[in-house]
Amino acid sequence: MIRRISILDRSRVREGHPAAQALRDTVELARAAEELGYHRFWVSEHHGVPGVAGSAPTVLAAAVAAATRRIRVGTGGVMLPNHQPLVVAEQFGVLEALFPGRIDMGLGRSVGFTGGIRRALGRGAGDADRFEEQLTELLGWFDGSQRAHPDVHARPAEGLRIPPFVLATGAGAPIAARAGLPVVVGDLRSRSRVAEAVAAYRAQFRPSAWGSAPYVVVSGTVAVAQTEEAARRILLPEAWSLAYSRTRGSFPPLRPAEEVEALEPGPKERELYEAALAGHIAGTEEQVAAELAGLAESTGADELLVTTSTYDRTALLDSFRRLSRVAGLSQASPPAPVHH
Repeated sequence: MIRRISILDRSRVREGHPAAQALRDTVELARAAEELGYHRFWVSEHHGVPGVAGSAPTVLAAAVAAATRRIRVGTGGVMLPNHQPLVVAEQFGVLEALFPGRIDMGLGRSVGFTGGIRRALGRGAGDADRFEEQLTELLGWFDGSQRAHPDVHARPAEGLRIPPFVLATGAGAPIAARAGLPVVVGDLRSRSRVAEAVAAYRAQFRPSAWGSAPYVVVSGTVAVAQTEEAARRILLPEAWSLAYSRTRGSFPPLRPAEEVEALEPGPKERELYEAALAGHIAGTEEQVAAELAGLAESTGADELLVTTSTYDRTALLDSFRRLSRVAGLSQASPPAPVHH
């Protein structure tokens, strides 16, 4: 069994509920995750996406950290090409200063979702190619080694140790290995590709001041329920939303599973919908335990980051409760002191 399990919540908007509710749902889920013994709770960055409310991850991470006491809080991730490294360092420096010892800095290399969003951000598609350079500068703001702006210091970031993670999409895993950083690899629908990326990362890893050995987080959707069919129904809203976005260019809010089941999609949408449902870890507690054991064996992962989203928040919380039981997560840790 993978020894650490964490949660990434993307603040998905649900049909009939405002975006503000999605953000409040994220904070409430973080409180539950802490009580259930999960190791980390991360939030994501999406700009201009109709079905996602999480556009400012460091702001949302602050709200999550303020609402919890001991769970680690971070981003999965801040998309570094969208920002100046100094600003990212300052934001995480403030988070770490307010919530010492609890903050993670997950970093991705994606840029805006569309050309219009990229222009609004003042970025271009090619900015992703500068990720490794930006990453080096960002880490330099923390340890004082950056030379791009020798007369400037990041306050209060300089001198703080905030664990950085690289989200591995495309070239992300080799970049993480060269920098000596932990890597987050997904998604579980392509198990062989995940295993290949993990193997390459470990082979290329160079120890650094940030990490003496490889550290692998695998991410993906996990749904646990009383029956296999109930677990599959948890997956329906997100699968339909993904299929819809691929055929119509818009990522819509999540709809209830019963509404999705009543739809009659066209052939192409049906094909995309079925593909979006395939490959996830879903089933009863016994089935999921067996799949997680296989995942641990095939990847040797140090940690699992669960990215499940669905319309039914009660079913989602029950799934996380069951997964906590499957994994034997501790719920006995006392609350950490509140930092002001």
